[in-house]
Amino acid sequence: MEGFISEKTLDYLKLGVKDSIFQVEINSNVDEKLNGDAYLKFMVDEVKPYIDATYSTKRDKDNTFVSGSSMGGLMAMYAICEYPKVFGGAACLSTHWPGTMPQKMNPIPNAIFAYLEKKLPSPIDHKLYFDFGTKTLDKNYLQYEDTVNEIFADAGYDYSNFRNLEFEGADHSELSWQKRFDIPLTFLLGK
Repeated sequence: MEGFISEKTLDYLKLGVKDSIFQVEINSNVDEKLNGDAYLKFMVDEVKPYIDATYSTKRDKDNTFVSGSSMGGLMAMYAICEYPKVFGGAACLSTHWPGTMPQKMNPIPNAIFAYLEKKLPSPIDHKLYFDFGTKTLDKNYLQYEDTVNEIFADAGYDYSNFRNLEFEGADHSELSWQKRFDIPLTFLLGK
C-alpha cells in the first residue's frame, strides 16, 4: 500500500480488514505507515501560506485548486474533501482507486467510495475533475467509472462541476497526463 493513502478513507473498511491489509504489507516488508493526513496538513499549513506570502495570489478557495495523478489523484480528492474551505476545485488524473496494486476482491476502493459519499464538499461551490486512460495501469480504472459517476450525481454534482473522462489509448504516465492537463485546467478555471 502506498504511504500517502489517506488514513480516514481506510476507516471505512470493514472491521478486521484494515488489520489484515496491514499484516500483508508487514509480511511483504513494506512500510505500512500512512502519511496522507500529515502530507495534507503540510500542504495547507506550510506550503499554501508560503506561496500566498511569497507570490501575488488570490487566497480564497474559489481561486485555490489542488491536482495530482495516480495516488496523487487520490490525495487531491482527499484534500478537497478534508479542506473544502481551502480548495475550490481538484483535478484527479488517473486516480488510483485500488489504493494498492490492482487485485481481485480489493476492499480499498469501496472504502474510498464510502468515504466520498460522506465527505464530498458542496456541489454549489466546488468542482472536481477525474479521468483515466485505457492502457497500462489505467485500464484497471474503467470498472470504477459508473460508481464514481453515481456517487457524484447522488451528491448533486452535474456536468457544470464534475467530470469523469475516459481517454482512449492513454496510459498511466507523466507524458499522458501532460498531454491532457489543459483539459482539467480549462474545466477548473473556467467560469
